[in-house]
Amino acid sequence: MKKAIALVSLTAAIAASSQAGAVQVTLACGTVGQELQLCKEGAARWAKKTGNTVKVFESPNLTNDRLGLYQQQLAAKSDAIDVYQLDIIWPGLLSQHFVDLKSKVPATEVNEHFKGIIAANTVDGKLVSLPWFTDAGLLYYRTDLMKKYGYSGAPKTWAELATMAKKIQDGEKKTNSTFTGFVFQGKNYEGLTCDALEWLVSFGGGTIVDDSGKITVNNANAAKALDTAASWVKNISPAGVTTYGEEEARGIFQSGNAAFMRNWPYAWALGQSDDSKVKGKIGVAPLPSGGNGNAATLGGWNLGVSMYSKNQAAAIDLVRYLTGAEEQKIRAVEAAYNPTRPALYKDQAVLKANPFFGSLLDVFTSAVARPSGPTKLKYNQVSQAFAGSVSDVLAGKTKGAAAVKKLETDLARIKGRGW
Repeated sequence: MKKAIALVSLTAAIAASSQAGAVQVTLACGTVGQELQLCKEGAARWAKKTGNTVKVFESPNLTNDRLGLYQQQLAAKSDAIDVYQLDIIWPGLLSQHFVDLKSKVPATEVNEHFKGIIAANTVDGKLVSLPWFTDAGLLYYRTDLMKKYGYSGAPKTWAELATMAKKIQDGEKKTNSTFTGFVFQGKNYEGLTCDALEWLVSFGGGTIVDDSGKITVNNANAAKALDTAASWVKNISPAGVTTYGEEEARGIFQSGNAAFMRNWPYAWALGQSDDSKVKGKIGVAPLPSGGNGNAATLGGWNLGVSMYSKNQAAAIDLVRYLTGAEEQKIRAVEAAYNPTRPALYKDQAVLKANPFFGSLLDVFTSAVARPSGPTKLKYNQVSQAFAGSVSDVLAGKTKGAAAVKKLETDLARIKGRGW
């Protein structure tokens, strides 16, 4: 009897001790598409495994708004958020606020991710965050409408896209007045920087600022790329495209009201959902060329641990868990989030759920980085100036040549004596 009582007491003591050691970790999650739900589910699995709890902080939808909020929190050295979801362009901007994961995570684990993405997350030798999912711009198209109007494959050039989009749009408008040819991210924010960088590179117009830090945007090819995009507005794209982010574009395409869409991989799984009007009618291809090959902007998000977290050990463990192979596979299969681990691109379950992951692997591995590396802490100003200039061209306020000339002057002012 005494043994049984002692055993019960010991068990209770261990449970109490375990409970006392449990902590709450606050995780900032994105809310685009299925991000928030998947983030909550992954966090819940970790919490069940470790006995800790996770409080999910819902971040703003637009990247610019999210960055502003993060900067306020970090500048105040707030411990309110332990784990931040970081855009691939933010490590250089925010590195001083994050724990160096290089000494906290085994090198073998770090090396399981794409080298280029690890490099983008490393600032002055410091591993600011671990890759969670990667992104690259893709072209989505309606396979049924392509066949209906006599097209056998996706457009290879922007000129072909414009011709196809106009023909399909004109035909569909006879029975659907809201139908449009092509939707993309035309709102003045980071998403427009991504779309417009793809236009520039595909036309041979460079990357705004090159790897050495030289401002290269003022050239004829860049101007032509912007003028070409402006010609789509009110022609094959609605006037409202200049207010669209990712979700607005997806909503129109998924409701059956567009022939083509530029978006990120996450849109695939949502387009195949039961409530999608285009389920089973979606094709995915590389974005068209402007004469200088295809170009897809490198996107993606990563997880970093705040220097101001009071629960750093648990926060690091959560980051390692969420960026692990098992969680990345779940996210890839359920919602088409691209893994940052090469091994998962050979996984049969992942490829069955996302057939284009295999055929478009080159798009993901050779995506074009925004110039956040060479412009360092000033990248956000560079991106805002670029997106603003592009927005003016799309809105018809100025032409490409004048826009890139003025932008060169603006960027030189931002650069000052150096980036």
